[in-house]
Order: sequence, then C-alpha cells, then structure tokens
Amino acid sequence: MSKRMINKRDFIKCGFLGSCAFALAVNKSYAFTKGLNSFVTGSDDLWKWSKESRFYIDTPRGVKCTLCPNDCTKKEGETGDCHSRVVHNGKIYSIGYGNPCSINVDPIEKKPLYHFLPESKSYSLAVAGCNLACLNCQNWQISQVSPKDTRNYELMPPDVYRQAKEYSCLSISYTYSEPIVFYEYVMDSAKIAKQNGIKNVLVSAGYINEKPLRELIPFIDAANIDLKSFDDDIYNRLNGGKLEPILNTLKILKQEGVWLEITNLIVPEWTDDLKMIEQMCDWLYKNGFEDVPLHFSRFHPMYKLTHLPATPVNVLNKAREIALKSGLNYVYVGNVPGSGAQNTICPKCKSIVVERKGFQILQKNLLNGQCKNCKTKIEGVWG
Repeated sequence: MSKRMINKRDFIKCGFLGSCAFALAVNKSYAFTKGLNSFVTGSDDLWKWSKESRFYIDTPRGVKCTLCPNDCTKKEGETGDCHSRVVHNGKIYSIGYGNPCSINVDPIEKKPLYHFLPESKSYSLAVAGCNLACLNCQNWQISQVSPKDTRNYELMPPDVYRQAKEYSCLSISYTYSEPIVFYEYVMDSAKIAKQNGIKNVLVSAGYINEKPLRELIPFIDAANIDLKSFDDDIYNRLNGGKLEPILNTLKILKQEGVWLEITNLIVPEWTDDLKMIEQMCDWLYKNGFEDVPLHFSRFHPMYKLTHLPATPVNVLNKAREIALKSGLNYVYVGNVPGSGAQNTICPKCKSIVVERKGFQILQKNLLNGQCKNCKTKIEGVWG
C-alpha cells in the first residue's frame, strides 16, 4: 500500500496556511495529530478503508443503495452520488471507514449546540463526501469529493474514542461533511464511545432513510439537523434533495429522545422568503418542536453562490421574531458577531439564562436546569 507521510510540524504548518486539501483550511480550529498516521488515499489502498454497507438491494438495473433517499442504483465499479460508496463484486462498500480528512477539538457551541453540555469540548471528525450537493456549501472542498481525493488520517473506531478521552472531550461530533455517508464508521465509533461514557453528536442534513436512522439512534445523544428550507422545489434546485425525508428525520429524533437542535441557513434569493419561514416555524410548533432550539444562520458568499450578498442582519432578526411569535421558545441568530440573539432567554420571565459571545459563555444563570430568576425549566442537557 502506498502512503505519503508528513510529520506533525509540516502538517500543522500546512493546515494553518490553508494549503492542504482537507478541512483545517475550512474549519477555523486546530488539529490534533498525536499518535496518528497521515496518508493520501490512492487506488492501491482503497479497500483498506472500506466496509460493506448493510443497506442495499440487488435490482435488474444494478445495485441499489437504500441508506438515503437518493436511492442510487449503480453498476459494478460505479460510485454513488455521495462520492463515497462503490459497487464492488455486486456489493456496496463505504470507502470512508477509518480515514477521516479532518480532526479537530471544538467547543460544543460551534456545532451549534447551545443546550447540550455547554462549555464542553467535542472531538470532531469528518470523512469526505455528502449525499446532497448544496450550491452554498461552506465545506465543499471535502463534501463534494471522494475519500480517494483528500489527505486523510488513519483512525479506526477504537482510536476515535481514545483520542476523545485523551483530549478530555465529553462528546464526539460527526460533522463538517455529511456523517450519513460514512454511516458505518459513525456507527462503530459511536458504539465504543457510548460504552465508555462519551456522548455522540450528529451534525447532519438529516437526509437518511428511516431504517438506518432508527438503527443509529440508540448510539446518538444529540443532533443538529440542517433544515435548509421549507420548500421541496428549493430543496431540489439548491441542495439536490427533498424536504419530506428531513421532516421525517426530525420527527423520529424527537420521538426517540435524542437532544435536537435545528439550523436554518437563510440564503438571499433562495430561502429568505419570510412567508416560507413562517410556514416552517408554524409546522415546527404544531408538531411539538416548541422547545427545540432553532438557529437562523447568516449566509456568506460561498462555493457556487459567490455572486450573492451576505444575508442582511435585519432579515435574520425578522426571521427570529417570526419564530418567537409562532410559539418557539429558543431562537438564535448565528454568524453575526456581537448579536444579542446568541443568548438563551427564559421563555417565562425573559431574563438572560445563558449569555454568549461567539463560542464563549460569559454567564450562566441556571440551577439544576432551571432559570435562577423564576425557576422555569430550561430544556436541554446541562450537565
């Protein structure tokens, strides 16, 4: 097997200068490489980093993947739309097993999770690939390519847990790209972490079929799901997907008791229609998501939408007002430095329960999960 090794000093220099084709250049965090091998995947070592999928069927047209709603049907040697699943000898294999392209230690608030173990560290990793094709993707350098094309680490599931423990992380986050496409790696890593008292966090678009989702859920403690819009046509044209499967994912996660937060990126000319945002918020309220934190996130020109402006702050603030009026209790504005809309406000007495500045917490007025001022329960996993 061919490997190209780099030492730690060169790796860190390379990452901070942004010249490597993996997510250090994308995620403004620092990497931890102690005890890890770094290599460039090539055809000779492809199958070392593979694991057979449990979710596929044979059809007259080829082998059909049943992991996600794309329902890719491929012939021998072909790769799915996610860039990371290959048909080999009549079976589907993930080629993203044990070869993450990004490893960082992040504040949990970066996911963003505001009501889950605040001020804790989360061991965060990604494997190249995604089953959507968002025009606005902020991590397109790793999401829209294959694990064959990125510089990766050798990090098998037991080592994921050991690294998380070594760096005093309370959780492991599967993030940056789309963890659904490296499902087998997530599953095996999450099982080991769960057995050893470390939480598992899924940061995902939620584009997954029900059966694999339900099999994964027992090992997932928290999730942030990107609800990209509330219009099926926009999901198709902007993201290459469909709305209904994401709504189903939200319902299942909530039903099964996974701590859930939702992000909605407001993209000018695409998802900034306030009537659509109102419809989305009304749906969330009517379906019992009133205590699920909702993060409206500011778009910045990126990938194939560099011609668009950043989201006006007043649009984000209007969206937040709509969500609160719809009955949602915890609504935030993200990617706007200095915004007071990062703070957690008690839904009863309106006092500040958690004050934030970026990923930093300035004060917490919580006692046993309750507002110190009026004793109202503030939903979340606080310790």
